[in-house]
Amino acid sequence: MRIDKQSGLMQGITYHCSPNQDDRPDPSDISLLVIHGISLPPDDFGNRYVHDLFMNQLDVAHHPYFEAISHLRVSSHVFIDRQGEISQYVPFHKRAWHAGESHFGGRDRCNDFSVGIELEGTDTTPYTEAQYQTLARCLQDLMQTYDIPFHHIQGHSDIAPNRKSDPGKSFDWSKLKTLINKSSN
Repeated sequence: MRIDKQSGLMQGITYHCSPNQDDRPDPSDISLLVIHGISLPPDDFGNRYVHDLFMNQLDVAHHPYFEAISHLRVSSHVFIDRQGEISQYVPFHKRAWHAGESHFGGRDRCNDFSVGIELEGTDTTPYTEAQYQTLARCLQDLMQTYDIPFHHIQGHSDIAPNRKSDPGKSFDWSKLKTLINKSSN
């Protein structure tokens, strides 16, 4: 997974152009990596509903929960499913609408300077080994390309603690750190 800095895309990854993006105030200001967890409907995996949400194509007739979220206009830069397959929705130099009201390092509006990574999962369901492997490679490439230190990898719950709980207590931060360190050597 190499990143083409000019296009903001990962090479060899499926790219879907989400409409839920716009220009960053400073396209070169990428200094935070935010990990999220999502499943649609809640606790259901292996379908295309997250993709549909990111593309504004969610059909409310498929599940009652979708009626409550159909107004949302959200996306992340990348999505990693339970098998570790990664898809990109927003180029990294663009602003994805993933963090909402948020704060990190004395700054508000984390979407302005962050990359959002969604993992298919829940706060209470353990993430898969394949997801950790893909996430570690993705983060390592992002850290190297944009010169981001490890302590600038945060959960959605860290930057929006009163609103969000993902990636949740099921996310193993020490495992992620070990994988990143192992692949760095």
